[in-house]
Amino acid sequence: MDMCMALLFLQALLLPSLADGATPALRFVAVGDWGGVPNAPFHTAREMANAKEIARTVKILGADFILSLGDNFYFTGVQDVNDKRFQETFENVFSDRSLRNVPWYVLAGNHDHLGNVSAQIAYSKISKRWNFPSPFYRLRFKIPRTNVSVAIFMLDTVTLCGNSDDFLSQQPERPRDVKLARTQLSWLKKQLAAAREDYVLVAGHYPVWSIAEHGPTHCLVKQLQPLLATYRVTAYLCGHDHNLQYLQDENGVGYVLSGAGNFMDPSKQHQRKVPNGYLRFHYGAEDSLGGFAYVEINSKDMTVTYIEASGKSLFKTSLPRRSRP
Repeated sequence: MDMCMALLFLQALLLPSLADGATPALRFVAVGDWGGVPNAPFHTAREMANAKEIARTVKILGADFILSLGDNFYFTGVQDVNDKRFQETFENVFSDRSLRNVPWYVLAGNHDHLGNVSAQIAYSKISKRWNFPSPFYRLRFKIPRTNVSVAIFMLDTVTLCGNSDDFLSQQPERPRDVKLARTQLSWLKKQLAAAREDYVLVAGHYPVWSIAEHGPTHCLVKQLQPLLATYRVTAYLCGHDHNLQYLQDENGVGYVLSGAGNFMDPSKQHQRKVPNGYLRFHYGAEDSLGGFAYVEINSKDMTVTYIEASGKSLFKTSLPRRSRP
């Protein structure tokens, strides 16, 4: 017993020094399309495997937050703020001790819009870790012990482009409320023009570029992609297609697609719709338990590691810090 106490005391002394020696960084998990199923047990084997591996990753590598990239509740979102799906698909699944105090920053996907997105926003007042203040919003972080800053602009791409019908064209045809779509785009343009952070990320549900089932989102290629280039955005993060992809354009903008939280789709049917040389990584093995992206941002660069739910590291890349405007 005395030996155990001595070891614990030694460990307590060592932990702060190890933490102090670590490179200051902002760390987060980006996962989309994790939203279970509408029938008991209200989760899938893949969602459970992802939750387990996210917990393990957070325990070992640390995470300041989790970025939820939409389709939080399959197949028709939630009905109200008391919907049991919040417990059955979210709270009871991502329940490991290492995740209890890690905040989630949430945006809505096309399946969420088939239900009540306002209820998901209202749930922010009930759950201490669920943060969804409005359909689109800005996050800002400072990397500890540095002057390096990170901005993340969370979008509602369904409001921007319209909802997609998975059984028809796959493409969102037009926004339901054109005025609201214009308001959001105008807000983003002003925010990006004013952004002076060292890293600027934009996140939404629909992909700009994807080789998979849904392919590139025409609306975003036309309206969002030029803004990403003009304002030298570091990366765009999304889900929607149920696999893992990394693409990078000629302007150096990274496209992080992380939609493997609940289903896996091996489709590459839109490979020819993506410009040559953009695709750097694709993983959609049907027998896989899915996966997610782990992002670490320090004063030099931003690294993105794709991790399979089995714990295997699949692909790693890095993006440089922006030069100050």
